[in-house]
Amino acid sequence: MSLKIVSVGEVLWDFLPDGRHLGGAPANFAYHVHTLGAETSLISRIGKDTAGDDILNQFHSWRLPAHLVQGDAAAETGRVTVTLDAAGVPQFTIHQLAAWDFLELTAPALDAARQANAICFGSLAQRRIESRQAIQQLVAATSPEALRIFDINLRQQFYSREVIVKSFELANVIKLNDTELTTITQMFDLNPRLETAVEELARRFDLRTIAVTCGPSGSYLFQKGRWSHLRSKTIEVADTVGAGDAFNAALTVGLASGMDLEQVHQLANEAASFVCTQSGATPAMPTTFIRQFSNTSTHN
Repeated sequence: MSLKIVSVGEVLWDFLPDGRHLGGAPANFAYHVHTLGAETSLISRIGKDTAGDDILNQFHSWRLPAHLVQGDAAAETGRVTVTLDAAGVPQFTIHQLAAWDFLELTAPALDAARQANAICFGSLAQRRIESRQAIQQLVAATSPEALRIFDINLRQQFYSREVIVKSFELANVIKLNDTELTTITQMFDLNPRLETAVEELARRFDLRTIAVTCGPSGSYLFQKGRWSHLRSKTIEVADTVGAGDAFNAALTVGLASGMDLEQVHQLANEAASFVCTQSGATPAMPTTFIRQFSNTSTHN
């Protein structure tokens, strides 16, 4: 039976130095999950404008289902201006009052959430009360067995302790980077040592798995008292936009497939490393990697 994985939140256009790329962590995540062979649905909202039409056309070219992407006659399709530092690390300027700020709770979206093996959500699309309520109700509607992945994605000032706490309470898996972990450590008065902070978070919010990505320093996975640490591969970085989303997609599909923690971690690391060598968040994954992932998940 095919895995059903739902992504909920923002879809937008990233304006990078080399041009426009489809973006938004939930959309990037959905693209990579779809590439890895899972049945994927993105619950989002776009404007009834040319930029929105272009998103639908891009989804069609990817063969990524768009039936749960809502249209908004009043708000514009989301957009973000992205600048890169010397190391290719992005800085985001996220424009407000995008269509995804007004995401609605619909019957088809609820049905998709109830049938999902996993649902992934973040903090950015919860910046307004309208979308926040819809997202939290969708996550709460999933089955007790489903993975509920909170990909924190702290952006600019668009988050609060209240939203973070509620999201932790809804989630059973969280994914964050080392910078975000520092913010969370300070917010919840955790021990500053990475491993201790993660273990404290897991206990406090009854989390199954926590993933921390640390850029050139590698990544960490913690699951039920077990740790996995991998160093980053030596690569030529084009930019790091979307690398965390690729990591999260491989992590989610791997966990939902029942892979061993080390297998999941290795494949997630490979996915993120490849995306770093490409421009933009949604490059085509190498066929060899997709085949390797498929073969590993088949044997679990």
